[in-house]
Amino acid sequence: MVQKGQKWLSVVVLAATLGISGCGGDDGTGTGTPASAVPSIAADAALAAMVPDAIKADGKILAGTEATYAPNEFLDVDGKTVIGFDVDLFRAVAAKLGLTAEFQPGTFGDIIPGVSSGKYEIGVSSITINPERKEQALMVSYFEAGSQFAVKKDNPNNVNIDDLCGKKLAVQRDTVQVGDLTKRSEACVAAGKQAITIDQYPGQDQAANAVVSGKNDAMLADSPVSAYAVKQSGGQLELLGEVFEAAPYGYVVSKDQQAFADAVMAAVNALIKDGQYAEVLKAWGVDQGSISESKINP
Repeated sequence: MVQKGQKWLSVVVLAATLGISGCGGDDGTGTGTPASAVPSIAADAALAAMVPDAIKADGKILAGTEATYAPNEFLDVDGKTVIGFDVDLFRAVAAKLGLTAEFQPGTFGDIIPGVSSGKYEIGVSSITINPERKEQALMVSYFEAGSQFAVKKDNPNNVNIDDLCGKKLAVQRDTVQVGDLTKRSEACVAAGKQAITIDQYPGQDQAANAVVSGKNDAMLADSPVSAYAVKQSGGQLELLGEVFEAAPYGYVVSKDQQAFADAVMAAVNALIKDGQYAEVLKAWGVDQGSISESKINP
């Protein structure tokens, strides 16, 4: 999220709660998302050979994800299928490695521990690379995003991002945005001003809906997520300020799986080189976050 990196409303939750129709590509289902942004990808034998036998034994990679962060990863209208640019891109990575990807939704804060314990083989959930996370896992970069605020249309509560003291902010739990707002709040208190009320929600959909309902004055999320939330809100939300503190997202691999991390990095770089990486990002309208090279713990 940008601890995730950047996350938003599930289209399903937002549409059901607010009566908002989807926008974007047409998949024939009415979700407003691309039918499939994964191009036809043939396995690369040399890359497939890099994958450890224990990982490829069942022909798939089990990925932990937190599915409320549209357009990155979120649930389709059936309420169970995980879709999004993050999902399509990692499916492409897995295909390069001669494997398929299976996504298991869970709590964002449990993904890195889940990879370390072996519950998941990889974490794919808009997880921003930072020093703390690099201490816990191998992080394979594949995208770059920043943070951005969103408020109700016309900013009725006069939110000023340079002075948030006394405001009520919505954020997803365990994301880097929590840390950002905590530092801002501490600065408020140090200056003799009222602290920021930081309401942390389990899912980004709940954080966004809290702003729409008026419970919170603004929300802070990864820039693609905030932008998508505004786009899906039917004019009820708007962005506030510019994108700031851009940082790379990383696939999370256990520290004892260096060979697997190397294989994933090589697959991402192969997709970048042959143009299929750009194809996936463009289909979801997030190509502004593309990177030129994947690295491990950059």
